[in-house]
Amino acid sequence: MATSLAAVTLGNPVLTASGCAAAGRELAPFLDPAHLGAVVTKSVMLRPRSGRATPRMAETPSGMLNSIGLQGPGIDAFLAHDLPWLAERGARAVVSIAGGSVGEFAEVAQRLVGAPGLALLEVNISCPNVASRGQVFACDPMAAADVVRAVKAVTTVPVFAKLSPDVTDIVAIARSCVDAGADGLSLINTLLGTVIDTDTLRPVLTGITGGLSGPAIRPVAVRCVWQVHAALPGVPILGMGGILTGLDALQFVLAGASAVSVGTAVFHDPSAPTRVLAELRAALAARGFPQLTDAIGLAHREPHR
Repeated sequence: MATSLAAVTLGNPVLTASGCAAAGRELAPFLDPAHLGAVVTKSVMLRPRSGRATPRMAETPSGMLNSIGLQGPGIDAFLAHDLPWLAERGARAVVSIAGGSVGEFAEVAQRLVGAPGLALLEVNISCPNVASRGQVFACDPMAAADVVRAVKAVTTVPVFAKLSPDVTDIVAIARSCVDAGADGLSLINTLLGTVIDTDTLRPVLTGITGGLSGPAIRPVAVRCVWQVHAALPGVPILGMGGILTGLDALQFVLAGASAVSVGTAVFHDPSAPTRVLAELRAALAARGFPQLTDAIGLAHREPHR
């Protein structure tokens, strides 16, 4: 079940997804974080942030909307409390970083240099660019590349860019990030959505829009992984988006992902990452794969005749 993301070898391909379990502490009663491929932390920013006003979550058919607003304690508290907790338990950490400007991304990345247990950086470029009228970095190839280039300049750990599906051509964004130095790509972030309460006749979320996650987005996520792997076959992909079972994870692997993140599923099943790992292992064995890496991108190959 071993796999690799850029230069980092992982014992297995199942990770948590950013934002669904903070830095892993909440899942500790249900699973050992060291038994996962890695724990992907909630996006950390330079300064503490309170996030958006409530209500900021809403259930949707086969998914949910969230409009948390990147609430978090900031990089100082993260370095003092969260990252050491993971390191003490022998868990590999993929730290998701966010910022409102290119400079903020770079500063957060620089603060993480030499931090214990840090395996990868996941650059959450689905943040509004304050300097560009709030346009999301991930929706502009040049802005996305600027962030990746700035982060790569201050760190030696592999950098994965997390891309938004809310674009016309995700391959163009992916290529721009890779050309700027990204070591890999995380696909995908949430889709933008809105729910309106038919009793109050107003949007459910205070922020009006939120990120749609859960099984409803899985076909979109698999499509994005497929397209990017087809265009950039040598680039490692961390796939995510609505994974509930091992067979869901297998779809991502067959489409080209070297590893997967499990997120929204933990809200109703906190042990979901370890269950998905066991189910994926069984699914690979049942299909005659001696190792996980034999299945990566297999769906792209011509069948034997």
